[in-house]
Amino acid sequence: MENDLLKRIEINKDVLKGKPVIKGTRVSVELILKSLSQGMNVEKICKGYEISEDDVRACILYAEKLVEGETILI
Repeated sequence: MENDLLKRIEINKDVLKGKPVIKGTRVSVELILKSLSQGMNVEKICKGYEISEDDVRACILYAEKLVEGETILI
């Protein structure tokens, strides 16, 4: 399931300067995460950016995988 979701995210240097986006769109992972953090619900995000709920889940999973291996030294 995770791999299927992550296949929805692509990085292409010719699209948004290589930022991770939902495959086949110019909708960035960053934009979706920002929208969620500002209180937009998934339904509104999907409608507004013409993406699916699985696309939103893929963005969240992508972010999770980025921070999963981080270690913060204080």
